[in-house]
Amino acid sequence: MVNFRVRDLDAIVAQLRQANISINVDQQIYPNGRFARLYDPEGNPIELWEPAGRDAP
Repeated sequence: MVNFRVRDLDAIVAQLRQANISINVDQQIYPNGRFARLYDPEGNPIELWEPAGRDAP
């Protein structure tokens, strides 16, 4: 899995959905942030992470 750190998960999710890319946002908020997952054309998972707490930028 590839994991990308993002500043604004909601904005990226909106952009991906506008481009008709399926993405699943984890509804649970963890101490270290929020996560969403999508898949590349070969089926490999890609995770987006918006850090929170001491991991935040």
